[in-house]
Amino acid sequence: MDGWLTAGGHKLVLGMVHLSPLPGTPFHEDGSFSRILDTAVRSARALYEGGADGCLIQTVDRVYTVDEESDPARTVAMGLITRAVAEATDERFHIGVQLMRNALKASLAVAKVAGGGYIRAGALVGQTLTAHGMVRADPLAVMDYRRRIGAEHVKIIAEIDSMHFRWPDGQKTTAEVARAAKTVGADAVSLCHPDEDTALEMIASVREAAPGLPVILAGHTRHENAARLVAAADGAFVGTCLEHDGWGGEIDRDRVAEYVDIVRGLER
Repeated sequence: MDGWLTAGGHKLVLGMVHLSPLPGTPFHEDGSFSRILDTAVRSARALYEGGADGCLIQTVDRVYTVDEESDPARTVAMGLITRAVAEATDERFHIGVQLMRNALKASLAVAKVAGGGYIRAGALVGQTLTAHGMVRADPLAVMDYRRRIGAEHVKIIAEIDSMHFRWPDGQKTTAEVARAAKTVGADAVSLCHPDEDTALEMIASVREAAPGLPVILAGHTRHENAARLVAAADGAFVGTCLEHDGWGGEIDRDRVAEYVDIVRGLER
């Protein structure tokens, strides 16, 4: 299992399991947790049965802190959901955890304890301006914590240029951010751009600057363009095109299978 995240090998399809606001958040609906958990498990099962390689369980809320923290109730809820997904699938299905914008230590803890295999870091290096303020990375604290809890096997996929992370004012290129992320210990990076040609140029620049570093598409893929985009990358986080009723809906097994068939065709 440790070798599942590699450059130039099997192309990963990682479906997004978007969660409604969890306990400990201002927009959580009291009494809804069981429904949130059951919906997440059904979506994960649809991904698993449709042939996806894994999922990313991601908190969704209307407001976030920019600090490296997660409310205890939210963290417990995420742990319960992650464990339920692990029990509903098997060890071949790679489960990712993403709490808040950048609660990396809490995400690592959930993955370590509840059966996750990786986290996605909103900001592992540098900083990014968000609607909720400036998110600043602390890679030393993250890597120290990962070692301290014995979670070195939990992979870190770092955002470097996407809708979630962009270095302010263009002070660093995508390639420079990728190299910095690799230096501090990222196991892979994720990036995207709504313009396909730009996305392909970004991937090529990372390949040149950080050879051997896996590149995962962070968004903007769908059935119509997967063959072109995933061919250049090592995998993709896939959300909206797999969900009933668009973003935030439950995942459809048949849509997953169709997307996976396209990607597997690139490996033949």
